[in-house]
Amino acid sequence: MPRRGALQPPAEVRRMFDRIAPRYDVMNRLMTFGRDVTWRRAAARAALTHQPAVVLDVATGTGDLAFELAAQGAARVVALDFSRTMLRHAARKRSASGLDRVTLLCGDAMRLPFRDASIDACTIGFGLRNFPDYEAAIHELARVVRPGGVLVILETTPFQGPLAPLLRFYFDCFVPWLGGLVSGDRAAYSYLPRSTAAFPTASELTALLLSLIHI
Repeated sequence: MPRRGALQPPAEVRRMFDRIAPRYDVMNRLMTFGRDVTWRRAAARAALTHQPAVVLDVATGTGDLAFELAAQGAARVVALDFSRTMLRHAARKRSASGLDRVTLLCGDAMRLPFRDASIDACTIGFGLRNFPDYEAAIHELARVVRPGGVLVILETTPFQGPLAPLLRFYFDCFVPWLGGLVSGDRAAYSYLPRSTAAFPTASELTALLLSLIHI
């Protein structure tokens, strides 16, 4: 059975993201060979299917998904994260891009500061596996989305299929080494493969979502 929540307590996870914030975007591009940009673009398209008035991007980090949403035409994006250091980097990117439709907010994703059914669409990219309780987190995300709204979860899941051994070697061995070289924090990029391996598979996550959210 998959774990119910993250491998580390929230305070430790926040400190880890504070530490790696300066080189976070660079590492994302390098370790995914730029594919993370494509994945976020697809997630944004899915979230904007019904032209939502307000999109909430949870665990926004440096804001890549939030800015992609705005670039694709979202009228208003609220980008929430619990790391102030990550949000400072997001603020610099917002100033450089001119995408002032993105509002940055420091907050706890397990206790979102929004009324029930007040958000048209909600996104979270590579953040759910860092939450202390997956089920409670999904409940909280769904709570703020209005009936008929959209919830988009973009996440890494345990590797399966014939390439799984090669991918595990890459993430278990090469990514921590690269993370240490680029960010100076090998431990943070050792957490990444461990948190992915401990996360539900795609089918398990789908089953969990269907059991928790009434469609």
